[in-house]
Amino acid sequence: MGDDAHTNREMEELGSRLAAALSERYDVGDALGSGAAGMVFSARDRRYDRTVAVKVLRPEVAARVGSERFLREVRLAA
Repeated sequence: MGDDAHTNREMEELGSRLAAALSERYDVGDALGSGAAGMVFSARDRRYDRTVAVKVLRPEVAARVGSERFLREVRLAA
């Protein structure tokens, strides 16, 4: 099995877990892409009726960069 198949399976599994975790507020859609830092999924924010992107950091990246850097990125993108 090639790297693409592994990445696709990984995205599908993460997407399913993400959809379950965020189901009260978001309808999680397709994976938009992945990179060294993590994966990005499209989602629909039901509260504000808008399309958003949900970024999921890889655990090792989250531990290295910390939550403050991630929160700064969220604030800049909002």
